[in-house]
Amino acid sequence: MSFRRVVYTVVTVCVVIVLAGVAWVWRPAIAPISASAKPAFDRKTIDRGAELALIGNCSDCHTKEGGASYAGGRGIPTPFGTIYASNLTPDAETGIGTWSEEAFRRAMHEGLDREGGQLYPAFPYDHFTKATDEDIHALYAYLMSQAPVRNTIPANQLNFPFNYRPLVAGWKLLFLSRANLEPDASKSAEWNRGRYLVEGLGHCGACHTPRNALGGEQKGSAYAGGVAEGWNAPPLNASLVAGHHWTVDQLAEYLSSGWHQLHGAAAGPMADVTKNLGQASKEDVRAMATYIASLSGPSGETPEHVHALVDAGNEANARPEIVAIYNGACAKCHNDRSTIGPSKALPLSLSTAIHQSDATNTVQVILNGIQSYRDGGGPYMPAFDGMFTDDQIAALAQYVRGRYSGQPPWTDVRAMIAKARQQGAQP
Repeated sequence: MSFRRVVYTVVTVCVVIVLAGVAWVWRPAIAPISASAKPAFDRKTIDRGAELALIGNCSDCHTKEGGASYAGGRGIPTPFGTIYASNLTPDAETGIGTWSEEAFRRAMHEGLDREGGQLYPAFPYDHFTKATDEDIHALYAYLMSQAPVRNTIPANQLNFPFNYRPLVAGWKLLFLSRANLEPDASKSAEWNRGRYLVEGLGHCGACHTPRNALGGEQKGSAYAGGVAEGWNAPPLNASLVAGHHWTVDQLAEYLSSGWHQLHGAAAGPMADVTKNLGQASKEDVRAMATYIASLSGPSGETPEHVHALVDAGNEANARPEIVAIYNGACAKCHNDRSTIGPSKALPLSLSTAIHQSDATNTVQVILNGIQSYRDGGGPYMPAFDGMFTDDQIAALAQYVRGRYSGQPPWTDVRAMIAKARQQGAQP
């Protein structure tokens, strides 16, 4: 074969591959709707959409601090850079005011915007694709009933090549499954309802499942624990610390209020989840609790058992300065008695954070406290980021780890403190 023929063949193959790729990635735009064409919705449908939005925690991501609800602009940190949440109000220029229901449904099921552009999976359509058309209709009705807010969203700040949107089509090929959830006839209607909400609009696995290097959920490790906005999302499956297993009643109370007397308070991004679920249908929240509790199964150990085992553990090697800090700043609320004070602090032996394999959540809560419920009279913990040095915080974290978990010391606590300070406090 001549050199010219070889070059011709290679170029032809490359062109065919490029054209095939373009054809595979390209999706048509869906025609915009005008203000006069916007459909009217009945009150019942809008109210149902509002409840589904609470279960999906939509306002948390799509509302920036101090901004209008659903007007977007909040920066979502990812390992690939920062993605800014879109404006979901029906503003015609900066929101979804020109989106038809068909375009909205396509975004939820396929991760495509009205114009056919690829959406980054920080918008968890790999879960939302499980939502029924009926529920998406209700969500669309609710969002289109909101007041339009003009808010231009900043450009995403992603590293190359992740700033090239067509690559998302390849991600979908690997990680997006649009298969429907078939009901499990061996389970109750409540369990199946909970599964539908948890796996779909609730997108719990988005935080509680570990992700691979490409940002896809590791399906073989579903609910084995993940990361969310600088916090560890603890496992919900059988790898959960035995004494931290949930009953359905405990979990339903926690999801509705953000606190349970044997499990403590929701903190970090989970605090906003529980605040939203507290306004959702109690039947739906209990169904979610039923499904989630089934992931870990029953445990022979109770939280009280764990508390009795590790209470008053090893503290002999603690520095007197750190013991004094603990007694002055922590012990008054985190006493070892069964009484719960106004801050709703628990004995630390019941803390999920100090039993985890790294110090992330313990460091976060010492630095930033638990502020989310302060206005509502819920659990509260002050932030100590400006009061203690990094050395004192690291030693304090190791002290409570050793005393109340019976586990070996953590490594790299100082690095976690530096990282948490750089990320800043969660609202």
